[in-house]
Amino acid sequence: MTFDLAFAWSILPDLLAGLGVTLEVVVAGFCGAVAIGGAMALLRQCSVGALRVLSKAYIAFFRQTPLLVQLYFLFFALPLSGLTLPAVATGVLGLGLYYGAYIAEAFRGAINDVPAGQWEAARALDFGPLALWRRIILPQAMKPMVPVLGNYLIGMFKETPLLAVITIPELFQAAKQIAGVTYRYNEPYTLMALLFLAISLPTSFIFNYLEKKNRHG
Repeated sequence: MTFDLAFAWSILPDLLAGLGVTLEVVVAGFCGAVAIGGAMALLRQCSVGALRVLSKAYIAFFRQTPLLVQLYFLFFALPLSGLTLPAVATGVLGLGLYYGAYIAEAFRGAINDVPAGQWEAARALDFGPLALWRRIILPQAMKPMVPVLGNYLIGMFKETPLLAVITIPELFQAAKQIAGVTYRYNEPYTLMALLFLAISLPTSFIFNYLEKKNRHG
């Protein structure tokens, strides 16, 4: 089948609308994942054993089960217990919970890599727990996290086609609907791939630049 430029141009607005939904879900989901990951990483450092166990259980569950299964559970199983969320909210929650588990482990590794001398010096200077984390530990832990967070952001963006299974009208769903109605597959799926590339490549360059800047700084 040939590639029809006129047809591709005519379907571009629909695909861009789907891309807009994709970006909204990714931005909200990523913010949630960072917040959840940071909280779980801090709980792993907590002196209360029950909270450490809770954090470990959360990380193990979400890392060891597929994202697709989690999305199905949130969208189809939770309503059976009386909790029903809109499709977009379910997608944001699903991405946030799933990637939050991975980001938690990345945060934990970055925190553990802070030299022991930094902890000891802060305690010797009588820093309180809040000041210790805010002024000493977290600023040092965040620098090596920049490329890691960039990789997870791009990974989340590339996994958004899974959201089509819970009826979110994101980019893949828009391309799929166009192909189903017109029986033309080259144009919608090629444009979809190009749009994914157009977002992923600049994002990757930006995080690479930030990583180099932090390294030299």
